[in-house]
This record gives sequence, structure tokens and C-alpha cells, in this order.
Amino acid sequence: MIDQIRGLAQTDTVVVDPTPATGTSLDLLLQHLIAACVFSVVGIVVFMGCLVLMEKLTPFSILHEIGEEHNLAVSIVVAAIVLGVSIIIAASVIG
Repeated sequence: MIDQIRGLAQTDTVVVDPTPATGTSLDLLLQHLIAACVFSVVGIVVFMGCLVLMEKLTPFSILHEIGEEHNLAVSIVVAAIVLGVSIIIAASVIG
């Protein structure tokens, strides 16, 4: 029985080529830079959409409360929401 398992383990070996499939390292760098720029733009658009949605869902104006009334509590809550959304967007970009 053990010999059969050893035989299966020896016949099922896979060799992985560590080199990229196509292109040079400069091409690969360019692909990664383009992907990073696209994901950055998508992340910023989603983030701005969340800020606009947050402004619409609250019964008061966040900009008025922070800018004119100097409401520290609203500023802290908005900062926490901004950090939370940013972490979610970063995690989705990283994969």
C-alpha cells in the first residue's frame, strides 16, 4: 500500500516555470503601473461616491457641521467612516 502511494506521489510532480509567460520585465512593470493607476482611479471614485452618499443619508449637512459649527464629534465619526471605507477599498484592490 505504501509503495502505491509513493508511486502516485512520484508520478504527479509538477514543474513550475518561475519566469513570466510573456514580455520583458519592463513590459511587466508597465502592466503593473497601468493596473495600479486604474485601481487607484476606481478606488477614488468609489470613495467619493461613499462620501456623497453619506452626505445625502444624514439629516444634516456634514460640511456645515464640520466647517461652520466646528462639531468635533461629527468630524471624528466622518474620519472613522473614511478610514473604514478606505480599508475596504484597499483590501478589495489587493485581492
